Amino acid sequence: MAISNGYTTVATFQSYTGMSSVTADETVNIEKAIESASRSIDRMTNRRFWADSSATARQYRATDFYRLFVDDISTTTGLLVKTDSAGNGSYATSLTINTDFILDPLNAPQLERPYTIITLVGTTLFPSPVNLRPGIQVTAKFGWYNGTPPDDIEEACLILSTDLVKRASSVGGVVGLSELGAIRMSPLGRDVQAMVRPYRREVLA
Repeated sequence: MAISNGYTTVATFQSYTGMSSVTADETVNIEKAIESASRSIDRMTNRRFWADSSATARQYRATDFYRLFVDDISTTTGLLVKTDSAGNGSYATSLTINTDFILDPLNAPQLERPYTIITLVGTTLFPSPVNLRPGIQVTAKFGWYNGTPPDDIEEACLILSTDLVKRASSVGGVVGLSELGAIRMSPLGRDVQAMVRPYRREVLA
């Protein structure tokens, strides 16, 4: 299988594990492990560390007249923000970046992190909801900054995918025997949890 938006590669996995060569079947298993590890990290952090290749539209309901929390925005390229003041599903009012709104955190690019907040700075306010229709439409390339996962996310993916591959040949987590009994693998994901925790995004339902 091909890896889709994985946080490491088969070649990097080989180097990490010291595997000089892999068979076709081993390659498939490694790809599955990398894919599974990458998506597990997405779920642990409530975000993804790749970016859309093209801008797509998403709708939001405003809970504040000045600030709107949005999904990760990777870049300002292709960014459009529109509002629906009439509450009829027609986003007729377009807002202009740096005139009507700015993106926060302000220093996100310098920190190599995505934008997560749209803050109004002009005279326009986000519309008060007149019904349950979402009042704001944001078109953007959603995802992590420049679509490049941080080094520790790649490292976490390597640790987790290596664990997954090893467990396939370790029934019950047993990797060997000694005079003291069975030698078992450590609990899955302990190091990974610590590495990805700083990236976790809290999501309000």
